[in-house]
Amino acid sequence: MIYECMSEDDLEEIMCHKNTMFGSDSSVRYNDMKSKPHPRGYGTFPRVLARYVRERGVLSLEEAIRKMTSLPAKVFKLGQRGEIKEGYFADLVIFNEHEISDASTYDEPFNPPKGIYFVLVNGQIVFKNGSERAIYPGRPICRTDY
Repeated sequence: MIYECMSEDDLEEIMCHKNTMFGSDSSVRYNDMKSKPHPRGYGTFPRVLARYVRERGVLSLEEAIRKMTSLPAKVFKLGQRGEIKEGYFADLVIFNEHEISDASTYDEPFNPPKGIYFVLVNGQIVFKNGSERAIYPGRPICRTDY
């Protein structure tokens, strides 16, 4: 089901609140599946950076990235994640701020975003210039402080 019940003005006001974080509730999917997931699985973060940072100027690039990285890591107590610091896990996305955009659609939800050149997980390159690499350095994050 697709609901379209929020206005763009409301969305922009909410995203400007200092405690608003960006995330996606899309689950892990593979492009050989019969079902078609929501395009947000591949497009959430590139859309924020392209539409709301670059095109509409709702947020600065730095603030949008904070809302995607260090703020969620702090709120969810993810330890040494969400910042580029010595001793932290090197989970990084290298992108061109002038090119990044979402390309996934309802018909083609697995279209990768444009303008992303590298993705590193725990310091290892898992995506390079449009191609995924068959390595999986990620690991579950266990929390015991509920």
